[in-house]
Amino acid sequence: MAKTILVVEDDANLLDVVRHNLAREGYTVVTARDGEAAIEVARTSKPDLMLLDIMLPRLDGLEVCRILRKEMSVPILMLTAKADEIDKVVGLEMGADDYVTKPFSLRELLARIKAMLRRGELMREETARSAQADRAVIRVGNLEIDDERHVVTRDGVGIALSPKEYDLLLFLAQNLRRAYSRDYLLEKVWGYEYSGDTRTVDVHVRWLRQKIEEDPGHPVMLLTVRGVGYKLEA
Repeated sequence: MAKTILVVEDDANLLDVVRHNLAREGYTVVTARDGEAAIEVARTSKPDLMLLDIMLPRLDGLEVCRILRKEMSVPILMLTAKADEIDKVVGLEMGADDYVTKPFSLRELLARIKAMLRRGELMREETARSAQADRAVIRVGNLEIDDERHVVTRDGVGIALSPKEYDLLLFLAQNLRRAYSRDYLLEKVWGYEYSGDTRTVDVHVRWLRQKIEEDPGHPVMLLTVRGVGYKLEA
C-alpha cells in the first residue's frame, strides 16, 4: 500500500515540483499551502510522513509542528530556508524528527524520506519482535512502556511522545543503567544515515525529562553521565 506524504509549502512552484517527484516515486501526496490548512489536512489524511516548511502564512511551521505533535506521532521533516542553527534546534524542540535546509536537491530529499519511512518500518518490526519476546511491557520506576500498543504511561497516565522521543526512551529502557554516548545514541536511535549532530540527542533528552521526571531540572531517572552521555535509571 502506497505511503501517504503531506507536503506543506506556500511556494506553488516548489510544491508542484516536490509533489510531482513524490508521486513519480509511488507515494500518495496530499498538500497544504498554509499552517491552518496543514493541521486540517493532517487530521483528515493521517499521513505516514509530513514535509513541513517553517515559513508559512496564517500559522508558521513551528506552531503547526507543536500542535500536531500533541495529537499524532507522524514523522515530521522540516523544510527551512534559514541557515541559522537556532531554527533547526527550535524545530527539533517542537517535535520535528529531521530537517532539510533550502535549497536542497530532490535526490537528498527523497533519500531522507525513504530513510525516515524505513526507520519507522524497522522500528515497528523490532518492537513487534520485542513484544512477543518480552510481553511488550517494560516498567521503569513509575513509567510503563507498552511497546505492543506503542503507549507510555506515568503513574497510569498516558504521555504523548514524538517518534524519536519514544525510540530514545525505549532504547534506554531496554538497556537500563547502561550509559551511552551521544554519538552511539545517534547511531542506534536515528540510524547510520542521519546527518544531524549530537545536539539532537541533547534536545530530545531535555524534552523527555519534561515529560517523565517529577522535577526536570533535577532528574532522577534520565541521567547525564559526565564525560560519557546518558543513561536511564529505575
